[in-house]
Amino acid sequence: MTSVETIRQSVRTAMAELLDLAKVREGQLFVVGCSTSEVMGKKIGTDSHIDVAQILFDEIYKAIKAKGLNLAVQCCEHINRALVMERSAVTWEEEVNVVPQRHAGGAMAVTAYERFDDPVMVEFIKADAGIDIGDTFIGMHMKHVTVPVRLSIKEIGEAHVTACRVRPKSIGGERAAYNEALM
Repeated sequence: MTSVETIRQSVRTAMAELLDLAKVREGQLFVVGCSTSEVMGKKIGTDSHIDVAQILFDEIYKAIKAKGLNLAVQCCEHINRALVMERSAVTWEEEVNVVPQRHAGGAMAVTAYERFDDPVMVEFIKADAGIDIGDTFIGMHMKHVTVPVRLSIKEIGEAHVTACRVRPKSIGGERAAYNEALM
């Protein structure tokens, strides 16, 4: 069994690396998908842990706020991977009516809904960077073109971790010139 402190340190390290490599700018949108069941070594969706979600949320939210980013937390498939975000971060997204529960949304979404100042649920976003803890498939909520960010942290607890960022599409073909800083 992974200790709480090991989980906290792993997510802290993963977020520091990701935000350092992701080329994010203040005001952009960051998405997190997380299975606390997977973190605790169980099958996704079978053993949701609010206490673990609170630790993960606190570390992720602290890192996000320090960079001036907005956070969206993906719910589980039982509510179609809707997302919790702060109402102040909503731009084009359409609000939907659902309240995440431990077994229909997941512990991380419940924690975000409880901790955000003015939570709102939306069905779709287009995030600029994200972290997926436990193979929850955040890709549907990323802008095009999404590219992987390789982290030294491969697992948080027992959950597989992947991370990504976006870059602008390269258009124009063989005669085009590109800004390498955006690649």
